[in-house]
Amino acid sequence: MSRNASVELDFGPGLQRFRLAWGQLSSLQEACDAGPYVILERIMNGTWKMNDIRETIRYGLIGGGMTPSEALKLVREYVEARPPVESLMVAQAVLSAGLVGAPEEAVGEQDAANQMNQSTVSPTGKSDLPPFTELEPQ
Repeated sequence: MSRNASVELDFGPGLQRFRLAWGQLSSLQEACDAGPYVILERIMNGTWKMNDIRETIRYGLIGGGMTPSEALKLVREYVEARPPVESLMVAQAVLSAGLVGAPEEAVGEQDAANQMNQSTVSPTGKSDLPPFTELEPQ
C-alpha cells in the first residue's frame, strides 16, 4: 500500500478527505510565501497568519478530491465566516499529514517484514568467546 498522506476529518457539513500532495504543497507555499515546514511551525507555535489556516484547508480539500469551487465554498463558510482558532487544529492535522503522513498509516515495509519468519539471532550468538564489554587500555 502506498502512502498518500490523506486524512479524513470532521469539517463543515461532515467528514471530509484532505490531502496535500506535492502540487498542493507547492501552491500552499506560494499562497503563504513560506515553505510548508515554516507554515507548520507557525501553526504549531501560535505565530500563524490567516492564510496559513485558510490556504492549508483549501488546498487540502482540493488534494482530497474536491473541486476548487467546492473547496472555496466550504472555506468561505466554515473558515472565513468563523473565528480562525476554530480551524487551527484542522489546518495543523492536514499539513502534518501532508508532510509526514497520516497517523494511521503504517511506516515501512511491514508486509515484507512479516514474510520473513527467520530468526534474527546471529550465528555468533552461540560462540564460546566471552561477550564483548569494552576495550582494554593499551
